[in-house]
Amino acid sequence: MKKAILYLHGKGGSHLEAEQYKKNCPGFDIMGIDYKDYLPWIVQNQIQMAYDNIHKRYDHIYVIANSIGVYFAMHTLQACDIEKALFISPVLDMERLILDMMRWANVSETDLYEKREIVTDFGETLSWEYLCFVRENPITWNVPTEILYAGNDSLISCQTINKFISNHNANLTVMENGEHWFHTGEQRAFLDVWMKKVL
Repeated sequence: MKKAILYLHGKGGSHLEAEQYKKNCPGFDIMGIDYKDYLPWIVQNQIQMAYDNIHKRYDHIYVIANSIGVYFAMHTLQACDIEKALFISPVLDMERLILDMMRWANVSETDLYEKREIVTDFGETLSWEYLCFVRENPITWNVPTEILYAGNDSLISCQTINKFISNHNANLTVMENGEHWFHTGEQRAFLDVWMKKVL
């Protein structure tokens, strides 16, 4: 029985990150999706093409996704035949994240509607089109899911994580001294142990 993993990186990441996870995934072929745009209505086409390609050749398909890659995975693959998902520092509620960023930037919905796009001091561009897309395309996620969350995640609140856990078939692992980006030696080692365990 052939098994594959689709990997979706986070913002500023790379499909080549999939290579570092191979050692954690014996018995699986792992393929990173190479996307450089961060608009879901564009990225979804690349994700769907990658899924359709491996769906023809593999009996079991898992997903590993990181940060905003989680939102893209859930949006595009919610009706696909995914056996299990592993989410790292996941963006589980994109509307909540956008509204949080609007609050951090002191931007109202009226401001965003009138200006259509607003560049924030922290480097993110708020988009009325993006917010409307998220609201008009709700997600129904029924895939068994494992979540790795960092106790010091400054982007995703523990309330968002707990709300998702309570409403989905999902298990949570927390690295208390971790950060949104698992990048130190200690953090990457923790991630590796988690991934081997939940796979």
